[in-house]
Amino acid sequence: MSKLLTAAALVLFPMVSHAQTFPVPEGCSVIVTVQQRGCVLVNVWQCEADPEGDKWIALFGEVGLVSVQHVDSEFQWLEAFKRSGDETLEQPAPDPASMTELLENGLDTFEFVIKKSETAERNVGYDSLTGLDVIIDDEPLLQTEYEGKTLAMDGTVLYEGAGRQFVSAKHRIFFFGQSWDAATPDQVTDLSPVEFLYPDEAGFFSSTPKFECGVIESRFAG
Repeated sequence: MSKLLTAAALVLFPMVSHAQTFPVPEGCSVIVTVQQRGCVLVNVWQCEADPEGDKWIALFGEVGLVSVQHVDSEFQWLEAFKRSGDETLEQPAPDPASMTELLENGLDTFEFVIKKSETAERNVGYDSLTGLDVIIDDEPLLQTEYEGKTLAMDGTVLYEGAGRQFVSAKHRIFFFGQSWDAATPDQVTDLSPVEFLYPDEAGFFSSTPKFECGVIESRFAG
């Protein structure tokens, strides 16, 4: 499956920005399309060849396909294919991300290393449930808050930020919400979900974001 998605990412980057729908890999079934603020669209699918609970997430911005990410049932970022280069999770992680821990106890800490082509980065932080249940476009979601740091392997802090996101307990997936850099907490980026689309609904498995495009610059432009 990794080889399939690597090839798909390389082929699709130049063409999907003009397509109306996103092609589904063979042996896979589509789950949901989410239109979000900030000119962001997310498509989610599962494949028969993967372990139970694994999912693939395609992220689109105004420029087209930005990344394809493979996650497991705990929402660990196993691998990603991006414009900036491929990434993989170094396993076992010192403190693996755990959707189960978050949903059962309301708090999950994490520490893991993402390997890139010429370097590696360590990510540390936490996700916690705020206790607020949210309904967006008839979709039940749980609000979370998080803080995290990305560090070089020598300990240099590359990024530090915080925010609020949304979790679907049904799909065991995080969705973007509001985020800000630790140095500029008053500058908030809002990529919250607006529409959840399922089979037979107009716009399902589209490749075209539709909210706030051309209005604000998405942080996921490339």
